[in-house]
Amino acid sequence: MLRYQTVPVTPFAQNCSIVWCDETREAAVIDPGGELDRLIAVAGQLGVTLRAIWLTHAHIDHAGGTAELAERLNLPIIGPHPGDQFWIDGLPQQSAMFGFPPAGHFMPTRWLADGDTVQIGHCTLKVRHCPGHTPGHVVFHSPEAQRAFVGDVLFAGSIGRTDFPQGNHAQLISSIRERLWPMGDETVFIPGHGPESTFGEERRFNPYVKGT
Repeated sequence: MLRYQTVPVTPFAQNCSIVWCDETREAAVIDPGGELDRLIAVAGQLGVTLRAIWLTHAHIDHAGGTAELAERLNLPIIGPHPGDQFWIDGLPQQSAMFGFPPAGHFMPTRWLADGDTVQIGHCTLKVRHCPGHTPGHVVFHSPEAQRAFVGDVLFAGSIGRTDFPQGNHAQLISSIRERLWPMGDETVFIPGHGPESTFGEERRFNPYVKGT
């Protein structure tokens, strides 16, 4: 069974998640934006072994620590979708602009596309391409655990910003309606910032997507 622990990192309180297979204790870290010593320490406290980095998208608060963590622990970088290549290339500039520690750019070990899967231990998660916040944004979904790690697509009571370069509001709404809602009302999602919620709760009450 898939387990996870969410660790807010960076001045933007970005929800980095450590996810692991409870049988093998192998783990992936989703969106290591920074505070790498803390993330490594949490993995040690959980008794899990980090095997991969999974990225939802390449904004600085989600991907800023990726290059360093991959190098330190010799981890493959999985994701995002190639649409975010320009954000990866711009990570050094993003870090300077927002006052983050210097961030290196990187080449993902494996790009992701809609319909792909990722695996950690005996746990397989489905990949959905959900553009709008960024063109290459992806979401990781575990039907078995009824959990989805959605980055900055959807939040409790809000949705992702689309005023960044190559953001697209209509595309974001379409991603939520066509890719997230079919995962089921009972599915709990872990957003990139803020508290967890369910798709059913947001579909009924989120003012930005209510009734979609």
